[in-house]
Amino acid sequence: MMNGKKVAVVLPGLNVKGTLERTLRAIPSSYVDVSIFVDDGSSDGCGELAASLGCVVMRHAKNLGYGAGQKTGYREALAQGADVVVMVHPDFQYKPELVPAMTAMVAHGDYDVVLGSRLLVRGALKGGMPRWKYVVNRGLTIFENTLMGSGLSEFHTGYRAFSRKFLEEMPLAECRNDYVFDNEVLAQAIHFQYAIGEMSCPAHYFEEMQTITFGPGVKYGIGCVKTASAMRMHALGARTAPFLDRQARKLEDWHEGKRVSPATSSVGAS
Repeated sequence: MMNGKKVAVVLPGLNVKGTLERTLRAIPSSYVDVSIFVDDGSSDGCGELAASLGCVVMRHAKNLGYGAGQKTGYREALAQGADVVVMVHPDFQYKPELVPAMTAMVAHGDYDVVLGSRLLVRGALKGGMPRWKYVVNRGLTIFENTLMGSGLSEFHTGYRAFSRKFLEEMPLAECRNDYVFDNEVLAQAIHFQYAIGEMSCPAHYFEEMQTITFGPGVKYGIGCVKTASAMRMHALGARTAPFLDRQARKLEDWHEGKRVSPATSSVGAS
C-alpha cells in the first residue's frame, strides 16, 4: 500500500518458469498488496510455481495472447480492490525494483498512466537492445507522436502502471489480444486526455528473456501504424474506432481466464 492506496502487480506470462521467481523476489514487497500471475496457456508449470510463491494465479486454457493476459490480470486486480496496478514482465526484462517508483507516480503524482521508458535517456543499446529494434522503436514512436499529437519518449515499453480510474473507464475489452494491445491502450489515454507520466528504466536484454522476434515484430509495427491512423481518423470524425468508444466493452465485459489459486499474499524482497 502507498499513500492509502492498495497496490497490485500483474505479471502476464507464457512459459516463464526460468525467470518468474527471480522477478517476484526482486519486487519490493512492502509496497505490494497482491501479486497476480496470469498463466497464458503455459506448459512449463510456471502457474504452479507462481501459486507456491504466494501469487493469485489466473489461467487461460489456451494461449490467448499478451494483450489478453493483461485484460485478465487487470480485471482481477480491480476485483482485488487495487487502486494502483503495475504491470511487470515476468521474464526479468524490466527492473522489478522500480515498482515503488512507478507506483508513487500514480499514488502521489496524479498520473493515470505511467511508463517505464528505455529511451528517455541514452543507454538502450548498451543494455542490449538489438539495433534493428532500437531503430524501429524510435521510428514508430516519432510517427505515432506526430499522428496522435503526443510527446512520449517511447510507445513500446512493457513496463506500465495504471490508476483504478483509468482501468475502469477505458473500453479495454475492445483492444486487441496481441502485442498491439499496449499501443491501443496508449492511444486511449492520449485520446481521452488522461495524465501520462514517464520515468527512465534501463534496458536489460539477456538470453532467458522473452522478446518479440523480427517476423512478429513486423506484424506489430504494422499494427501500431494502424492504431495511430485509426485514432487520427476517429478524431477527424472520418471513421469510428471501437477501442476509442467510451461506451464500448470494458474489463467487466471480459470473461476469459479462470482463477486457480486463491492466495493473496505478495512475494518479494523488502
